[in-house]
Amino acid sequence: MKIEHIAIWTLDLEKMKAFYLQFFDLKSNEKYYNPRKKFSSYFLSFGNGARIELMHRPDVSEFIQNADSKLGLTHFAISVGSKEKVDSLTELIRNNGFDVIGEPRTTGDGYYESVISDPEGNLIELTV
Repeated sequence: MKIEHIAIWTLDLEKMKAFYLQFFDLKSNEKYYNPRKKFSSYFLSFGNGARIELMHRPDVSEFIQNADSKLGLTHFAISVGSKEKVDSLTELIRNNGFDVIGEPRTTGDGYYESVISDPEGNLIELTV
């Protein structure tokens, strides 16, 4: 078994797509749009087949934005291959004006990681 994709509701679909394509080695499909539901999405694919689905639907996005809190996925991790790449990608993301939530470090359970935030506050661990 493997995780095939994760899905993220977005407020700004194009901004989120641009972020993920800029910093991660992903390829995007053509935008999908369902006019009846006003639903649009992109699938962003890693070379190994795993994907991130970015989704937008005005009523859902507004509901999520106005919620006091949410349960569920707290972060996801992307392995970038080396400590040096964790360090350099963390700095590149910071230098482009995005938030670094956790500096590169070795955690108590032995992972080398940093934690960054995408433009809408979703947390991503950058790991070896």
